[in-house]
Amino acid sequence: MFPSGHPERSAVERNGVEGSRDQTLKVPQRYSSTPLRSVRNDEKVSRHSSLCGLALGLVLIACAIPSAKAQDFLDHVDEALSFSALNGEVRARVSGTLDLEVYHFSGLSPGLIRTTNDTLFNPRLSLFLDAQLGPSVYLFTQTRVDRGFDPSDRGAQLRLDEYAVRVTPWEDGRFTLQAGQFSTVVGNWVPRHLSWENPFVNAPLPYENVTAIGDKSAPYYSFLGIGTPAEKYEHNPIIWGPSYATGVSVAGKIGQFDYAGEIKNASLSSRPESWPITRMDFANPTVSGRVGFRPNEMWTFGFSASEGAYLRPEAMSTLPFGRDPGDYHERLFGQDIGFAWHHWQLWAEFFEARFEVPGFTDADTFAYYLEAKYKFTPQFFGAVRWNQQFFGDVTNSYGGTAPWGRDLWRADLAVGYRFTAHTQLKLQYSFQHEKDGGNDSDHIFAAQFTVRF
Repeated sequence: MFPSGHPERSAVERNGVEGSRDQTLKVPQRYSSTPLRSVRNDEKVSRHSSLCGLALGLVLIACAIPSAKAQDFLDHVDEALSFSALNGEVRARVSGTLDLEVYHFSGLSPGLIRTTNDTLFNPRLSLFLDAQLGPSVYLFTQTRVDRGFDPSDRGAQLRLDEYAVRVTPWEDGRFTLQAGQFSTVVGNWVPRHLSWENPFVNAPLPYENVTAIGDKSAPYYSFLGIGTPAEKYEHNPIIWGPSYATGVSVAGKIGQFDYAGEIKNASLSSRPESWPITRMDFANPTVSGRVGFRPNEMWTFGFSASEGAYLRPEAMSTLPFGRDPGDYHERLFGQDIGFAWHHWQLWAEFFEARFEVPGFTDADTFAYYLEAKYKFTPQFFGAVRWNQQFFGDVTNSYGGTAPWGRDLWRADLAVGYRFTAHTQLKLQYSFQHEKDGGNDSDHIFAAQFTVRF
């Protein structure tokens, strides 16, 4: 029903090891061809040494924590963070994850990673509160201490990412009402997006590939593209991660069908700064929904749709006379498939998205991924994922026509090992290539160690 990122509300068990104005349209460039700075060979050696040191450190931590004393301590913490009152009518539990991540890439920072270096260490502490008030009322929060919602080299920040109250009037789950700031109902990746459930370190391509669409200003009338790497974060993917926007949703299950719908204050492509109600109101809401069908225990199918304005209020001054941010929408259709059989788990999502862009014809894109996970043992698993995104042509106000982005593909390979019910290590390699991009092929290495309590 409602997707959520909380370990308490996921399918994973807690106590086991489960599982210029010329007449032509300039073709968008990924980034400026001018490098930010040159890197001397000794600097590269130093960075590679740092990467090896960080990776080795993660492995040593992973080997040390599974000791009996460490596990006993984590078990005691687990018990101490559970509370009950009024004969069990009121129950609450505090839980969390500590993620230590290392990224290294051969080119510019990929996806939503925010750094000008080629190596990044990114720690993250996530704290969850789950509370049940009687049989019908449930509330949850997610608080994070990290360097930004997306991996970055910025300073530490404390942030409330999720909070919501959920009311379930009937025990059979036919109808549930939820209000607050929480993840989107669209697609099938969001319910497994947190580090413990996600077999990869990063998100699928549709959820993190930055496009030429920007939400803070309208593009120049002869150019639709991304500028320098420092400007990359000013642009948007078609769906920004789990999209923790604020709003109200309904969900339920009737026989083999399930449904969910939501009205939120920001579009699926909106940046994290737009999600809190204190930053964006409901002047231009987004409506999204999903219908699912489960014919048997192995298969699930889903169909999603979403529409809403994607421009932020500050874009108003850059729009044509008489227009406002509410006149330009993002429309998205999605299809998802899930399959589970013995040691295999398969997922796939397909998205068709359209942006209404000031000064241009509609910008269309199609993105998808295919993902497979295999459990070699109850603790050891491997995963592979194929991602692609294609961009249509747009025409500017001067009649020039060109694609508004470079088609690209990315292959992800990952292995993971759960040492205990509390600790997990994942290693990932990715290769990404952009069509007509010359040498725009990137090698990406990532490691993530997670402690769950």
